[in-house]
Amino acid sequence: MISLDFELVWGVRDTKSLASYGRNLIGVRDAIPKMLELFRSHKTCATWATVGFLLFDRKKELLEYLPSLRPSYARPEFDPYPALNEIGEDERTDPYHFGLSLVRRILDYAGMELGSHTFSHYYCLEEGQTLATFRADLEAAVAATRRLTTRPVSLVFPRNQHTSKYLRVAADCGFEGVRTNERSALYRAAAHHQESLLRRYIRLADAYVDISGSNSFVPGNTEDVVTLPSSRFLRPFDSRLAMLNPLKLARIKSAMTEAARLGEYFHLWWHPHNFGWNMAENLAFLDDILRHHVYLRDKYGVKSLTMADAAREFRCPA
Repeated sequence: MISLDFELVWGVRDTKSLASYGRNLIGVRDAIPKMLELFRSHKTCATWATVGFLLFDRKKELLEYLPSLRPSYARPEFDPYPALNEIGEDERTDPYHFGLSLVRRILDYAGMELGSHTFSHYYCLEEGQTLATFRADLEAAVAATRRLTTRPVSLVFPRNQHTSKYLRVAADCGFEGVRTNERSALYRAAAHHQESLLRRYIRLADAYVDISGSNSFVPGNTEDVVTLPSSRFLRPFDSRLAMLNPLKLARIKSAMTEAARLGEYFHLWWHPHNFGWNMAENLAFLDDILRHHVYLRDKYGVKSLTMADAAREFRCPA
C-alpha cells in the first residue's frame, strides 16, 4: 500500500513559511504528474489522502462548504480558518491553497483512490477541539469529495494524531479504513508539545538502520473501522545525508521483502511536497522502490492495493 498526504500549504502553515518552503509547494504541481506516471508504468495503486480545502479551485465555492462547527485551538497557529481571509480568489492566482486541477488529474489515472486527510488538516490531539468539531470536519470533507467522485472511505489523520474515540467518529462518518501509526513506541500518536527531539532523532536513525523492525502487519478491526498501520515514511532526499541513501533504500526493500515472505502488508507513505524539491533524486528513489515491488510481485504474488482495497479485502477475503 501507498498513501500520500496531499495538503500543500495547509499541512505546513504552522511550521513553515512560503518564503522558506514555497519552492517545495509549487514543485508539487510538477511532482504529482511524474509520480502518477511512475505508478502507471509499474502498475501500482495509491491512496491520495487529500485535505478538503484543496478540493476547490475557487474561494467562493470553498467558503460554501465550511462547517458551521469548528475547533477553537488553544494555539492559534493550528487554526487554518482565519487564513481563509487572506487566500487568493482561485487556483490560477493562488496555487498554494487550491488543488482541484491536481485532484482531477489524479482521478484520471487507474488505480488511484481519493481519500481524506480531513477537511481542514484537523489536529485531533491538540487542545481546543472536540469530537463534535471533528465530526463536523469529516462531514464537510465527505460533502466536498462527493462533488468530484464517490464518497471517501479511507482516512489519514493529520500528524498521525488520533485515539480510539476518533476512530469511532470516523466509522460513524462512513470511513472504512484508516492509516494508524507503526506499533513501535517511537511512533505513538502524540500532540505537538509531547514530541521530543530525542524521539525525532531516533526515528530519523530508524530510516537507515533497523531499530523498529519491518513494521509489516495484518490489518486490524477497531471501532468498526479497519486499521492499516504505517510501515515506513519515505523520507525525501537530503543532500547532507546523501551518502546514506543506499542504507535507506536497503531498509525499505528489506522490510518489503519480509512482508512478502510473511504474507503481510507493507504501507509506505509520504507527502507530495516532499518531492517538490530535489525532484529527480526523489523520483529515482521511488522508481527503485517500485521496481522492487514488481520483483516481489513476480516472485511472491504481492499485490498493490489502495487503502480502500485493503480494508474491504480484510473484511471480505476472497
